[in-house]
Amino acid sequence: MASWPALLPAPHAMSSSRRKNVLIALLALCWFIALGSLYTWYQTRYIRPFGETTVLFDAAALRLPAELAGPGSIRVVHLWDPPCPCNVGNQQHLSELIERFAGQGVTFHVWQKPGSRGRLPQHLAALQPLSALPGAEHMPASPAVAIWDRAGNLAYLGPYSEGAVCTSDNSFIEPILDALIANRPVLATGTLAVGCYCPWNED
Repeated sequence: MASWPALLPAPHAMSSSRRKNVLIALLALCWFIALGSLYTWYQTRYIRPFGETTVLFDAAALRLPAELAGPGSIRVVHLWDPPCPCNVGNQQHLSELIERFAGQGVTFHVWQKPGSRGRLPQHLAALQPLSALPGAEHMPASPAVAIWDRAGNLAYLGPYSEGAVCTSDNSFIEPILDALIANRPVLATGTLAVGCYCPWNED
């Protein structure tokens, strides 16, 4: 019959097990602290308090490049700053817009913030890059969208929706495109935006 001391774990085994548990606990604590810090940074940098911060999208200087100007299709231009994390909130919605409206006389284009680097996700490969977008340097923030009607007049400039996340449920874009496709006039070029955005110009 085994004696009681023989049934107890060796002291060095208990010490090793305790060290392992303490290490796991410390790693978990570090992970939660890092995650909390990242979330706080994201909120303070990119999510502005609703009702306290607004952005005015002024379309006074924005116009299409010469090769796209004038009568033609309804033209949608996605204004994109690659490193902005707010892009995540509208990329799926933009893909759904392309799928729904591309066969209805609507063309989709993209203007990437000059000097920035990045590539659109594969599901947005249908966006046609623009060689220029005069007046875009005065944009206050992104992500944003500009829409020109069939006559070549700017019908809309502003955010995809109001709020931090963009979906078809809170989007401004579907009603505007539906109206333009039905040849109803739209003029919404001075838009106040509240939500997740990144400054287009840092100065």
